[in-house]
Amino acid sequence: EEIATPRKESPRSSIPKGSVGIAGMQTGVYPIETPGGWQLIGRTPLTLFNPKKDSPSLLQAGDRIRFVSISETEYEAQNEVDEDEY
Repeated sequence: EEIATPRKESPRSSIPKGSVGIAGMQTGVYPIETPGGWQLIGRTPLTLFNPKKDSPSLLQAGDRIRFVSISETEYEAQNEVDEDEY
């Protein structure tokens, strides 16, 4: 409840993949570039969806995730590694 935030009045036409958003009392991560109306609070360098993989979703129902702050340098380094592996 402390960080609950309403959706945007007018959705954006394009949200970058990996964007972390909040709407109401929920947070979520946009796995692909898509329109959206959630307030953006961060971004992950991890590729969450890859249709070329046998299991295209990195996360599965019931998984627990924790958001941690990283530097821009760490973000770029992880993004390069993740693009190659997932």
